[in-house]
Amino acid sequence: MDAFHLTTSVREGVVTVAVAGELDIASRELLRAHLFQLMDGAARPGEIVLELGALTFIDAAGLGALVAVHQRARQREARLKLTRVPPMTARLMRITGLDEYLHTPAREQT
Repeated sequence: MDAFHLTTSVREGVVTVAVAGELDIASRELLRAHLFQLMDGAARPGEIVLELGALTFIDAAGLGALVAVHQRARQREARLKLTRVPPMTARLMRITGLDEYLHTPAREQT
């Protein structure tokens, strides 16, 4: 079991959140709460980058958290971008159709 961990950085108005470990039913609320807080704060970012390169596992609950974050970003008129999507996560997104919904760049999925 890989411990879930978020690392946040801000550069030129872009918030980058690096996600590491397992995004599942046990950790989904941590991701949602953290990103919702960022989007609902006084300094609302115009772009949020979720860097998933160190994500080791994701289940349906984790995918649901990504959908919830995407919906909140749209409500707040922010762009959500997924980068360094691991192959297994990219495969799950393709199977479920979330790659199109979340606008995951094809080149990041290989």
